[in-house]
Amino acid sequence: MRTLVRGAGCCVTAAVVAVLSATVAAAVTVPFQVQPASFGNPHGSFDVPPTHCAAEVGGASGAVTIAGTLPDRWGCLIQSDVHWLNLSTGATGTARLSDGLNGHPPEATLPTGPGRVVAVLVPLPGTTTPGLVTVDVP
Repeated sequence: MRTLVRGAGCCVTAAVVAVLSATVAAAVTVPFQVQPASFGNPHGSFDVPPTHCAAEVGGASGAVTIAGTLPDRWGCLIQSDVHWLNLSTGATGTARLSDGLNGHPPEATLPTGPGRVVAVLVPLPGTTTPGLVTVDVP
């Protein structure tokens, strides 16, 4: 009887470790700032809307998704370029956020591979400054 209790405790411990490992592997959202220029009003103004961008890692292995933090992934600037560099591997790339048409929020998935990644969001020329984010991609 005592052996069964130990065996059950071992299985419970293994189950708890499996649940914690799954929790750690969940997607992580890292918001970053894109300042309206030249006044730097984070709440936006008449000619520049407020921006709410984030990098999401952990959803897919070796990839970063840049999207908005508002409901349904809105809030990031449409048709912005995203330049990225994987500091661990030296890989680089560029992507463009979608145009937000037909109900699809502006987002881009960057195939960075695993490692520490730096991404710079460069909005269309004019009224905002670039945004910068660094993330660890699993």
